[in-house]
Amino acid sequence: MKLTVWTYEGPPHVGAMRVATAMKGLHYVLHAPQGDTYADLLFTMIERRNHRPPVSYTTFQARDLGADTANLFKTACKEAVERFDPQAIIVGASCTAELIQDDPGGMAETMDLGIPVIPLELPSYQRKENFGADETLFQIVRTLAQPQERTSRISCNILGPTALGFRARDNVEEITGLLSELGVQVNVVAPLNATPADIARLPAAHFNVLLYPETGEAAARWLEKTHDQSYTSVLPIGVGGTRDFIAEIARLSGKPVARDESRLRLPWWSSSVDSTYLTGKRVFLFGDGSHVMAMARVARDEMGFEVVGMGCYNREMARPLRAMAKDYGVAPLITDDYLEVEAAIEAAAPEMILGTQMERHIGKRLGIPCAVISAPVHVQDFPARYSPVMGFEGANVLFDTLIHPLVMGLEEHLLAMFREDFEFHDAAGPSHHGAKAQARVDSADASGGSLPAKMKDNGVPLPDAVTDENVVWLSDAERELKKIPFFVRGKARRNTETFAIEKGINQISVETLYEAKAHYAR
Repeated sequence: MKLTVWTYEGPPHVGAMRVATAMKGLHYVLHAPQGDTYADLLFTMIERRNHRPPVSYTTFQARDLGADTANLFKTACKEAVERFDPQAIIVGASCTAELIQDDPGGMAETMDLGIPVIPLELPSYQRKENFGADETLFQIVRTLAQPQERTSRISCNILGPTALGFRARDNVEEITGLLSELGVQVNVVAPLNATPADIARLPAAHFNVLLYPETGEAAARWLEKTHDQSYTSVLPIGVGGTRDFIAEIARLSGKPVARDESRLRLPWWSSSVDSTYLTGKRVFLFGDGSHVMAMARVARDEMGFEVVGMGCYNREMARPLRAMAKDYGVAPLITDDYLEVEAAIEAAAPEMILGTQMERHIGKRLGIPCAVISAPVHVQDFPARYSPVMGFEGANVLFDTLIHPLVMGLEEHLLAMFREDFEFHDAAGPSHHGAKAQARVDSADASGGSLPAKMKDNGVPLPDAVTDENVVWLSDAERELKKIPFFVRGKARRNTETFAIEKGINQISVETLYEAKAHYAR
């Protein structure tokens, strides 16, 4: 464990909270010190839930450590059952409380509370939030699921959507509708909106749809082994992913399905005139492994982008992501250190980032547009409107998600046309702040000439060794570079700088720019 400003995943007990908060009739008793109750804010503020999560805390203090903290936990369990009347409870310890080794599970089982008690053993210092959610759902399913006959109609369970999940509410609604169109009934969605009684009915379905592998795969594997329920392996993200998902549903259900693509707009829109300006845009993807792999396919095969980097923060998905990165010809980045991610993005110099809330911040600092495609997310990624990212309607939403942060072709040409206007030159700032517009100032000297040879803007002599860190663009070359269409400008800049370094040129002039163009055209 290490201290950090940002973190992609919290400790495992936060994952358990995500499962408990998603369900109904379940309560989580957490052995935790005062101060570990911050997690309430995750749900009431970020997800904008209209009720607090079903979690009770022992909230012991420093002075309690010399007494009997076990009795505090037992009292919290008893009061939670009396007050909330749950169908079942899960019990565990936060990362801090784990150190005092009170064994919450063992204590709760000896109390005879009259309802199922599910102990959680979550190693706070070895594993993280997604593991906590995955393990919690697995323990709930293993404890409560009961053998029973299959439903008369072909049915499935949807596994994995939790509180704080990426577009979980809308994805469940979209995929439920899609399955209904395919003639498959949804038996139970778990854990989102499920009760312990619903969990008991899971084995009645014919197969499972694993919608969020990070938080539902352990339960899916156990149901397959114990109750002979196969589960899906394809995420219905993007056009190709949804079509493959439908084919997999047809195989698992054993019945032919008719595909209705009447609502699908992405294929035509992504090949429409203005969108062709985005072909070849260089994108860097980072997030949880499942969403990154699904979105890499959408970015390359459906939007025409060039994937220049991909990675994930959850090491459980490292192996399949490495295999996909090899297929895409990029180096995989497996890390939970946002500083490493920022360094990789800066080195790749993409024209767009597809990532998490962290990458949104990184993009702002680097001046690179970013679209959020994966948890962890912030409040703006829980929209009030219907906005799935799965299924055919989800493909339409993804088109908007990926297009909107970018400057479109006609917009770019208009900005270029009026580039010398007092409102639209690069230093002017937002056009709606017209009163604050600044006059355009060239980096040339006052007499209008170029900078003297071997000198930086501040007059400091350049070193003799030419590297990518000390190459200087002269103002006339910068102006000429801006005449190049935006969708190839980044490549032109990189090629010119590489050419200058190879030739030992410190300052890039218009002549250097055109020499580089001729060199790479050969």
